[in-house]
Amino acid sequence: MIEKFARIITKHPKTVVLIAVLLLVPSAFGYFATPINYDILSYLPEDINSVQGTKMLDTVFKQASSAILIINDMPPKDVLKVKDRMEQIDSVTNVTWYDNLADISIPVDALPDVLKSIFYSKDGKSTLLLINFENDSANEKTMNAIKEIRSVMGKQCMLSGMSAIMADTKALADREAPLYIAFAIALALIVMSFTMESWVLPFVLLTALGFAVVYNMGTNFVFGSISYITQCIAAILQLGVTMDYSVFLIDRFDEEKRKTDDRQLAMERAVTSTFTALLGSSLTTVFGFLALCFMSLTLGFDIGIVMAKGVLFGIITVTTFLPSLVLLLYKYIYKFKHKKMVPKFDGINKFMLKHRKAVAIIFLILIVPAIIAQSNVKQYYNVSTSLPEDLDSVVALNKLKNDFGMVTTHFLIVDADTPSGKLSRMVGEIDDLDGITNVIAVNTFIGAGISDSILPDKIKAICQKDGKSLMMINSEYVAASDESNEQVEQMRAIINKYAPDSYFTGEGVLTSDLIGIASHDFEVTSFISIAAIFILIAIAFKSVSIPVILVSFIEFAIFVNKSFPFFEGISVSFIAPIVIGCVQLGATVDYAILLATRFREELRKTDDKQTALLTAANASCVSVFQSALVFFSATFGVYAICDIAIIKEICSMLARGSVISAIVILFVMSPMLYILEGLINKTTWGWREDKTLFKKKNNKEINE
Repeated sequence: MIEKFARIITKHPKTVVLIAVLLLVPSAFGYFATPINYDILSYLPEDINSVQGTKMLDTVFKQASSAILIINDMPPKDVLKVKDRMEQIDSVTNVTWYDNLADISIPVDALPDVLKSIFYSKDGKSTLLLINFENDSANEKTMNAIKEIRSVMGKQCMLSGMSAIMADTKALADREAPLYIAFAIALALIVMSFTMESWVLPFVLLTALGFAVVYNMGTNFVFGSISYITQCIAAILQLGVTMDYSVFLIDRFDEEKRKTDDRQLAMERAVTSTFTALLGSSLTTVFGFLALCFMSLTLGFDIGIVMAKGVLFGIITVTTFLPSLVLLLYKYIYKFKHKKMVPKFDGINKFMLKHRKAVAIIFLILIVPAIIAQSNVKQYYNVSTSLPEDLDSVVALNKLKNDFGMVTTHFLIVDADTPSGKLSRMVGEIDDLDGITNVIAVNTFIGAGISDSILPDKIKAICQKDGKSLMMINSEYVAASDESNEQVEQMRAIINKYAPDSYFTGEGVLTSDLIGIASHDFEVTSFISIAAIFILIAIAFKSVSIPVILVSFIEFAIFVNKSFPFFEGISVSFIAPIVIGCVQLGATVDYAILLATRFREELRKTDDKQTALLTAANASCVSVFQSALVFFSATFGVYAICDIAIIKEICSMLARGSVISAIVILFVMSPMLYILEGLINKTTWGWREDKTLFKKKNNKEINE
């Protein structure tokens, strides 16, 4: 079947290339038709109270999202004009200022303290408007509304809030994403030009993989939308992890060319012989990515399924489009040849093997601090933390904190028939908590014991609808900080005492839930990725010990990689360690498999264990070096130019991880394989001798 497939591909290269080019058209349409989600909190499970509260904000109070407009040194009558202009913007449901509750003819100093604390800064020079939108923060209509607000708000105004932060994130990601790909490709081309024997071949390989990237990104529309994190890193990751497959095919093609002058036959044999190997090799990477799909935070599914699909598209492209392209451009590829500029590792391999006991001791000593350090890295969960400090929304957020003592807004939705006295006691306890700047509720304005039937319509429009009452609780703590999380838990305890059937939500509450979920997700994805890859290796080698050894060394490399932020004294996004744990394991365990497979092959040729290992290590070093270098260059390119901290951190850890994995596998695991070879032989079926071939040989001799 595979032979027939390979024959068709190699006999009709022009047809294959034409089909590949034509498929770019629907893929391009699919790419541009795929919405991008910039709201990480929208990936939280739908059954938790805070997410249900967000939906109620949307359906009942038409406050799916909000922004805060800060106005500096402007008379009340002019502020009112700005407010009226904002209310005319599409997707804006309402704009709240103190004129909803009091006459603007009243001097600011004469306003009730509750209104001044809500709408004016501590020095009284700045005021704020609360703007609500009919769609969620990541919705395109909300993004357009933010853009229009900024176009008319004037120099005295600043816009903050979750919606404004997401709009700035979108603008930054849209501006930088094309640069990520361009820079990654440029660095990969430089590396490949020196590590390959042709100046043209790197362009051919990247073209083929580029088609695979377009196919992958163009089919994402079937998911409805993808996250901006996936959008920014998917192409780079796909290039990095699938480059091996194209190099593997070309190396086999060069080998087959030495056996025949028929280049078409050589390519047919190369495709036939590599297809199964590539499919098997890709499984570890695919399972590494698919482990992310088991996260409760569905952002993991978003990244995992897109990347697993990308690996499969890479395999398909490498075994169809790439062979056809190579055959068509054969003359140019092999016309411009040069020597590979790859260092030799014979000396260092001999040195490491000679000092294998010292290597083993150092390895055992480093395991413990690596585990401790990586488990104590500080993580952040706030989107604004990942953005440049000079971004407009971040500058405005800092002003809210410094001048208004207000950074995060919590929302509490209770039944409107809850006794006012009970609500007053609850509001009083919440208002007394450290970090709470003010509470906007019905009782804030009319007091306890007064019937809500006399409420003015303007207050009802803000606080009551469809049998529900809404409270806004403003905090001076940044969402996801230790202070904010403690405050959220304190508020939950108070709310459960007075209104246990209520809905408590907002950025701070959602982020607090995110922290607990992310911790659980890290444990789940780590277990699943390790277990899946362990089983694959055990089946491939028919061994109990080899999967333990190989996975242990890759996990050690991962621990070392993730411990760097601890020693640097910096915090990283919560998503980075989760992604790294699965991706580095799945993508670089191939290095370990390559070395172990070659060691087994050499052992079957000679009884000299040292010679077998040195031959295996020397042969594996070039392939691993080239693969790790391409992976490093692609991801480091993004790290070098990226301004979004989440993306920067993921790419930094991926770049560093590829190098660390390569070093650990080649120079640490290699001598350990020598030490543990006796154990491996006892726990692996046919380790030193191919039992299947041995049986076939014996049967043949008996028959003769």
